[in-house]
Amino acid sequence: MKVLVCISHVPDTTSKINFKDDNTQFDPNGVQFVINPYDEFALTRAMWLKEKQGATVTVVTVGNNTTEPTLRKALAIGADNAIRVNAEATDGFAVAKQLAAVVKSGEFDVVLTGKESIDFNGGMVPGMLATFLDFNFVNACIGLEIEGTTATAEREIDGGKEIIKAELPIVIAGQKGLVEEKDLRIPNMRGIMMARKKPLTVVEPTETSNATASISFEKPSSKSAVKLVDADNIDELISLLHNEAKVI
Repeated sequence: MKVLVCISHVPDTTSKINFKDDNTQFDPNGVQFVINPYDEFALTRAMWLKEKQGATVTVVTVGNNTTEPTLRKALAIGADNAIRVNAEATDGFAVAKQLAAVVKSGEFDVVLTGKESIDFNGGMVPGMLATFLDFNFVNACIGLEIEGTTATAEREIDGGKEIIKAELPIVIAGQKGLVEEKDLRIPNMRGIMMARKKPLTVVEPTETSNATASISFEKPSSKSAVKLVDADNIDELISLLHNEAKVI
């Protein structure tokens, strides 16, 4: 079984985010980047398939050479090899097109992704990727088992859960629950040393175009100052909740 895990290179949520060029471009200066958390759930599940069923695991990202430390971390966690598509990840459509080309050339049986990336939260790539490939697709996946050429997936739906069976090849978009957080893996020294010797292949992008474009970015408004109300002044508290907070 050949498994491809799609990795996004995203800012750590603890990083302070800024924009430049009149708020039209993200400013990466001083920002720590990590594996997209949803993709990390997918990668951990891929490691399970490798250990239990002998799957070969490849990780891929679309980006410039600054994304390579993120791929190296995935290799240190246990992926067998990595691919970097040498193109800027400009929008979901273009990224899905590039990933589809990698899947076709590598003849992968299972493609694992996160349901979305935490930077733009578009949630577009997994579905478009499955469409371009004409693969079966399960979104919001919280459980996955594979026997032979059949995948059994569990996904969240409104008001409950759904169990789905589908034949390979398949695209699975995972989220929290695909593995438990306690099962996420931290690279050890041996894994880091081995990652240096594992292949990281750089491929040139296929010709494609963007379907969307970001016009500008805006940070959330600053929170207003806290108003303290005397414990005995119930009338003022009610007035503030009704007229300003508008919660009653």
